[in-house]
Amino acid sequence: MSLEQYHVTRLIKQQSHEMGDAIALEGFEMAAPWHQVSWHDFDSISSQIAQAMINLGLEVQDRAVILSQNCPQWTCADVATLKARVIVVPIYPTSTFEQAKYIVDDAKAKLIFAGDEAHYQMACELAEQCDSLVHIIVLDKNISLQDKPGHYYFDDLIENAYSSDVLVELNQRLEDANLDDLLTLIYTSGTTGDPKGVMLDYRNIASMVRQHDNFLPFTPGDVSLAFLPLSHVFERGWSFYVLCRGGHNVYLKDPMAVKEAIVQVRPHTLCVVPRFLEKVYSAVQDKVIKAPELRQKMFTWAMSVGHKQSEVGQGRHKASLGLSLQWRLANKLVFSKLKQVLGGRLKFMPVGGAALDPNVSAFFQSIDVPVLCGYGMTETTATATCNTLSNRVPGSNGKVIPEVEIKLGKDNEILVRGDTVMRGYYNRPQETAETFENGWLKTGDAGRIDEQGNLFITDRIKELMKTSNGKYIAPQRVEGKVGCCPFIEQVAIVADAKNYVSALIVPAFETLEVWAKEKGIHYESPIELLRNNRVIEHFEQRLKTLQSELAGFEKIKKFTLLPEAFSMEAGLITPTMKLRRKVIYNKYACEIDKMYAR
Repeated sequence: MSLEQYHVTRLIKQQSHEMGDAIALEGFEMAAPWHQVSWHDFDSISSQIAQAMINLGLEVQDRAVILSQNCPQWTCADVATLKARVIVVPIYPTSTFEQAKYIVDDAKAKLIFAGDEAHYQMACELAEQCDSLVHIIVLDKNISLQDKPGHYYFDDLIENAYSSDVLVELNQRLEDANLDDLLTLIYTSGTTGDPKGVMLDYRNIASMVRQHDNFLPFTPGDVSLAFLPLSHVFERGWSFYVLCRGGHNVYLKDPMAVKEAIVQVRPHTLCVVPRFLEKVYSAVQDKVIKAPELRQKMFTWAMSVGHKQSEVGQGRHKASLGLSLQWRLANKLVFSKLKQVLGGRLKFMPVGGAALDPNVSAFFQSIDVPVLCGYGMTETTATATCNTLSNRVPGSNGKVIPEVEIKLGKDNEILVRGDTVMRGYYNRPQETAETFENGWLKTGDAGRIDEQGNLFITDRIKELMKTSNGKYIAPQRVEGKVGCCPFIEQVAIVADAKNYVSALIVPAFETLEVWAKEKGIHYESPIELLRNNRVIEHFEQRLKTLQSELAGFEKIKKFTLLPEAFSMEAGLITPTMKLRRKVIYNKYACEIDKMYAR
């Protein structure tokens, strides 16, 4: 098929015809009518909202914002906007007013879809302060609208009757749609400055869909759980793929409820970040440590068998009848129970967003839950390289996808070229030019490529820390090792221009409080608990074990336990949960100084 035939709105239209009354979108624990939306209704709703947008005066390639938690309406609004050939500008649902205002002003958005009460109130403020913003469409019918022009309920617009002229205009826009139209502006997190609007067009998405067909075992009707924010390229790009291939997308409004949702939904797949896998892994390890000795030995044996069997599947270990029989027994006694916690029918889990510790990856491969680590960024429409079911190399991010090229440049920087690479940054020609080198996108990440073509990320060039002893530290590597601990929720290491590595650690208080109760430790406040000598000694022992694979100069020598989490509200993390290191270091300057005081 030519790339034109992979135009996202045409593929989704085709699936709507073929799938009919089958479920396309499902809102987890949402009330009717949004608990389940058929393919037929999905097509009808998105076309109605597209007509509403045309009726409100939005022109081709105008901009419309979506500010909402995940829900079926999110995708209906997304596809409706694309049908109207308007550019979608997603904003993270946890964004502050200042962050949202910057994006609305920079994109000059005319319309905003608002999710809940807080988003609607923010939208009202934005409409007052942003000259371009004229219309607000509210996704939740239970919210009371202000008596102002330009405020509408999403559900009401679906029921409206529009003139024949509007329908003619919509059909003309659909007919004229092409791969060179801009599809979306996705604003990057901005760890070091103002966010930049990444311009992705229909060619980028079409190429992404076509290339993923080559290596993913996804079939019509497969269920995918969307719990990462749709405002991020990873979940949104994957949701496009799911829908273009006739999948059943389930939306989770509250990402903290994923543990319960995954058991009830029983997805065939879901996109995850390493932190999700680290938490599952650490919870299992914690239970194993507390289990009777016999169960510990059974678990260790099963993991050994599982590892060997997974290596057989990769052609790196010899198959045998004895191993096959052992694996069946291990699966019955151990693996099947672990897999039920993840719904019991996962085909694979795409993993991205940060480095995944090889030990965590090996655990999931051993229990026969394939995690497919990939590498990419917003600027590459997510996936540039990816592990596959037949090629899973521990610690790697897999091979380059079929129609993309990668190579290593100066300082082993990863360079990417292909149809999934962005057009550039919106209204930033200078920064766009600086990001490209002879047609190759400079990623800012350093890596190495093995003889088989597998990519390994070695460090983030801009984030490398150099100690006063001249040693380079890759912070994500150290934080990844430490983050596997069930007692640690967040960690930020300090090393730049210092003579040893230290860390600011946010404990997992729920786990810590259970442990403290078991040990008979009494305390009046979280701060008192964190200052308890037995708690500090406990973390010292944990860090010693967690860092056994690190070089001496990489190991955390001192740490401070913090009573409050790094939050977006405090400006300490980005919407994608990346650390804003400079802000963190400024906020905790006194604590850091104490760790280096003589």
